[in-house]
Amino acid sequence: MSVLSPFVFWAQNEKTVFLKVDLKDVKDPNITLERRKLQFWSKGVGARGLNDYAFEIDFYSNIDSEKSVHKITDNRVDFTVIKSEKGWWPRLMSQTQKPIWLKIDHDRFQSEDMEEEVADVMQDYPSLYDKLQREEFGYKKEDFKKVYLTLYNLFMYVGFMYVVCVLSVRYIKEGSDSFPGTYAAAGSAMCFLQLIQILEVMHPLFGYVKGGAFVPALQVGGRFFVLILMLEFEPRLQTMPVVFYLFMTWSAIEIIRYPYYMSQLLKKENGLLTWLRYTAWIVLYPIGFICEGVIIFRNLIFMEQDNTWSVTISTPFEFTFKFATVLRLYLLIGMIPGMYTLMSHMYKQRKLKIGPVTIKKNKIRKEQ
Repeated sequence: MSVLSPFVFWAQNEKTVFLKVDLKDVKDPNITLERRKLQFWSKGVGARGLNDYAFEIDFYSNIDSEKSVHKITDNRVDFTVIKSEKGWWPRLMSQTQKPIWLKIDHDRFQSEDMEEEVADVMQDYPSLYDKLQREEFGYKKEDFKKVYLTLYNLFMYVGFMYVVCVLSVRYIKEGSDSFPGTYAAAGSAMCFLQLIQILEVMHPLFGYVKGGAFVPALQVGGRFFVLILMLEFEPRLQTMPVVFYLFMTWSAIEIIRYPYYMSQLLKKENGLLTWLRYTAWIVLYPIGFICEGVIIFRNLIFMEQDNTWSVTISTPFEFTFKFATVLRLYLLIGMIPGMYTLMSHMYKQRKLKIGPVTIKKNKIRKEQ
């Protein structure tokens, strides 16, 4: 009959190895601590209930068995094992094959200077943390948030690259004759991507990314307004050439932005990609705003001609609400402040990342 083993959690600093035996109600323990070995046997309540539990550890290096101590509590047995020589061990045991009952205690890691001060192994010793994770799992365990954001950015990059490829191939084959079919070819994909982008408003709210939700909400909301309310409900707008330029401009912005975000998540800085991220908007943002303005203005004309999206409210004074009036107000007093807010935000980000936009001026000395 095989002997049951309790779960044993370990951590270390340069001087000490810490062991936590996950065993409750320990009775009559038999513990032997030698220069390179720890033997443990006891009756207690572990993962398999009340049973006899035992394990043996052949340490990676020598320890000071006289100075090492253990403490038995109601919930566990704690060992403080003193190393004979200061230094970080690459693993706890001499053999490379780690038993399944041995785990890493990620929450218990002490600093070098103060043995009672709990440190963050992930932040203070990142290389050691990666090594411990590979020892524990056989690979580096990534944070769920990082994995999710990487996959999200990759998915969005592929989506917008698909739109660029479809429109580019059609333009190469048909030239300007491809413009009327732009929405039919890529409109569904663009609407789907735009709906997914609503998650970018939620990311800062849930702490997945830094910054506030106002700027993402302004950008996503503006695109959603133009794409869904303007284009999706007005087939006459879908065949206009401006749709091609709008889709290409939006996609050009995103196929730069999402790879940049991925490079930051993976900590792989790319100078050209960073420069494009904080420079391309200077040209692309104004083009995008102009295209959006043209679409809203053309839709305004169609609404006036057809008298659509208007509601008459019967009150003591009859009142007719026209959505065309809302579009006029947006064009007159809403669009410019929105454009200014987004471009100001990007300019501030550019100054923080690569410095302000500078224009070199040649100094002409006048000869007297």
